[in-house]
Amino acid sequence: MKKNTLLLAGLAGFAGLGAAQAADLPSAPEPVDYVRVCDAYGAGYFYIPGTETCLRIQGGMRVELRFQDFADDGNVAWGSRNGNGTTTRARAYVRFDSRTQTEYGLLRTYVDLWFTQDSGSDNPDVELRDGFIQFGGFTFGRAESFFDFYTGDNWGSIIQQGFSDHRTNLFAYTHGFGNGFSATLSVEDGTFSRNTAVRTRDLSDTYDVYGGHKMPDLVANVRVDQGWGSAQIMGALHEVNGGEIVVGGTPTGNTVRDTEIGWAIGAGATFNVPMLAPGDTISIQGAYSNGAARYVHEDAIAPDAIDRSSDDLELLEAWGIGAGMTHHWTPTISSALTATYTRYSLDVLSADFDVDQIGVQGNVVWSPVAGFLMGVELEYKTEDWDINGGSVGSTFADDDTLVGVFRVQRTF
Repeated sequence: MKKNTLLLAGLAGFAGLGAAQAADLPSAPEPVDYVRVCDAYGAGYFYIPGTETCLRIQGGMRVELRFQDFADDGNVAWGSRNGNGTTTRARAYVRFDSRTQTEYGLLRTYVDLWFTQDSGSDNPDVELRDGFIQFGGFTFGRAESFFDFYTGDNWGSIIQQGFSDHRTNLFAYTHGFGNGFSATLSVEDGTFSRNTAVRTRDLSDTYDVYGGHKMPDLVANVRVDQGWGSAQIMGALHEVNGGEIVVGGTPTGNTVRDTEIGWAIGAGATFNVPMLAPGDTISIQGAYSNGAARYVHEDAIAPDAIDRSSDDLELLEAWGIGAGMTHHWTPTISSALTATYTRYSLDVLSADFDVDQIGVQGNVVWSPVAGFLMGVELEYKTEDWDINGGSVGSTFADDDTLVGVFRVQRTF
């Protein structure tokens, strides 16, 4: 009996000792959820922990020293005591690109924020450059117009390069046919494609004749992207809706009671020419519009329309052609050249006019390491107004503009 009692006591003691030792042992560590590389969409993507969504974060910094218009003594930069002959710009970029594969196709969200600080401004300008959602073949948000294709090989830092190059809020669907072919139908906010410098019948006054936005722009394109390069044909419908005339921001009480449908068509191609040097390209594009000048030239200098009377709008015709090339002299030194010609025409009873607009940009860029560059660019534009039966005044007189830009840029 005593032996059994001692045996039970010993077992209880060992059990208590084992429990005490177990309490002193460290607990098993929680599993670490390491960030995984996502290589499905190229370099730089990683899985957001706990999800199957891939994210890439990019950014950059650009600094420019700008030599403003020094083409002639009549300009408002070097030719004026109060003009700014030199200005500066500092701009930062932050970009987020998230992608998730679903049973319906790719779900993507893209955000591109620009923070710009220019000379003479105490507060930086914040711009949502791009911000859209893609689901399957659909695109919703702010993005480059689907009319746009080739927008130039140069920076166009001060002078626009002479092509349609505008962003807008849109709702679009793109269908891929395979082998690089696709087609897109896009409903786009027409307020971003308006050229609001509208003139009276005798061309003497400038004002905004546009009324409220009633119908969005309808844009369509057919595109091909293959090893040799890419090409696109595109078209757009744009409403020119008359409204109460506003001069200098002040309503006049006069109304243009007419609505016209403007339109534009265009085609362009970019060719890869590695036989010249790796990375070299040559591009060409042409466009024509009637009442939708910004689909030909982003910085259109003539109006979309002229009011012939309170019940009649006359649409402006515009057409343009341009080409550009980028050539790599060495693996670290490259040059780009872009040239465009645009013509605007309008025939009305009291005055007819034709305007010729020519633009040329050229640069030399040094990129010693990936993602970093230093370079200089010259940008030139000339405007020639030919008026019969009216006057355009000083605002739209013949003009030559020549500017220079020194840029340092780092992207990652």
